[in-house]
Amino acid sequence: MQSDEPNQEQSLRSDQIALSRRTVVAGIGAAAAALAAGSALFGRTRASAAPGPSAGPAVKPAGAPVKTGSVPVGNVPVGGGAVLGDAVVTQPSGGDFRGFSSTCTHAGCTVSDVSGGTINCPCHGSKFNLDGSVHTGPASAPLAPRSVSVQGDSVVVG
Repeated sequence: MQSDEPNQEQSLRSDQIALSRRTVVAGIGAAAAALAAGSALFGRTRASAAPGPSAGPAVKPAGAPVKTGSVPVGNVPVGGGAVLGDAVVTQPSGGDFRGFSSTCTHAGCTVSDVSGGTINCPCHGSKFNLDGSVHTGPASAPLAPRSVSVQGDSVVVG
């Protein structure tokens, strides 16, 4: 009988080790499933938050993004401006139109709007004056200038 007792002990240890391995493998599987579910959920949230194409008018109110290379003069108020995709048009004083890249010089984000007398970047809070210079960092360099011209009733970014 003594010869059976070590085998029973070894058998119990083998079962405990197998149970521990099963527990670890099951835990890893559960963690992987949770990670996959979280990634899928996060991906959907980001994709649904991105603006899609719109059937609305091409010209939007001052300060709103416009996806064309021009904007009506009336949509660029004195002391304000408008974001046109990859450009920003401002009018610091009556008839003085200025153009800039809409890419923030801090981290390359696209500025979101022109309001409160500044061109505003949503990523890290940089603000630029209507002449493109830095108003509030973390950006330390001005926005890159873009040429603009008034053609009829529109301001065209060149």
